[in-house]
Amino acid sequence: MTEPIRKCLEQWHRYAAAENGPDLPMLEDIIHDDCVFYSPVVFRPQVGGPVTRLYLTAAASSLAGDEEQKFTYTKEIASGHHAMLEFETTIDGKHVNGVDILTCDDDGKIVEFRVMVRPLQAVNAIHQSMMAMLESLKS
Repeated sequence: MTEPIRKCLEQWHRYAAAENGPDLPMLEDIIHDDCVFYSPVVFRPQVGGPVTRLYLTAAASSLAGDEEQKFTYTKEIASGHHAMLEFETTIDGKHVNGVDILTCDDDGKIVEFRVMVRPLQAVNAIHQSMMAMLESLKS
């Protein structure tokens, strides 16, 4: 039997590699309606599929990278219902290193999504970019 996280990661990598930007219907298939999202720039967990999809859509645009370094997953650890994906990108000339920590249910839908980022300059750059992106998505 295939581990649920394998199905989840296959779908997630397809979403992350989409060249035309965030694919909302694909996110609908990946993110559970009760998903909890932990952002590196927001104090409280964000609860629910709709808000998780909103944050992930904003992140896809904010973290896309620039000429120096496009968003790239560099390492992956996965087992059972859990995965950690290390990534690198550049925002406004600042190197960003972080991890996405995913937990999925038995059907391979993401029920928890955590993002950790370093260094502090990267966190600040992401905060500014994400806030601007979230404002534009809300209007």
